[in-house]
Amino acid sequence: QVQLVESGGGLVQAGGSLRLSCAASGSIAITNVMGWYRQAPGKQRELVATMSFGGTTNYADSMKGRFTISRDNDKKTVYLQMNSLKPEDTAVYYCKANLRPRGALAQDYWGQGTQVTVSS
Repeated sequence: QVQLVESGGGLVQAGGSLRLSCAASGSIAITNVMGWYRQAPGKQRELVATMSFGGTTNYADSMKGRFTISRDNDKKTVYLQMNSLKPEDTAVYYCKANLRPRGALAQDYWGQGTQVTVSS
């Protein structure tokens, strides 16, 4: 069974940093785009950043310069380094990956989410 497991969330003071990780596991043939989204209370889920297998990145404008996405293709893991965190970055952060399981078609998978709380 293919799944995404996130880690690294927590409570941090404004100006601090956190690093999120998301590892894909299971019988996976191909790992395509992997990325991060977030959802704050009362708001819609929004894009944070994505990264293709080849390394092409896409960031939401408000995250550029503070957040850095990276991935280790051998480990099927995507990371999000978050610096200069602000209280408005408080949200549940979700990992999303387009994966092709062995013997099946590619589809999008979501992680369970990890809470990031930034105190002022």
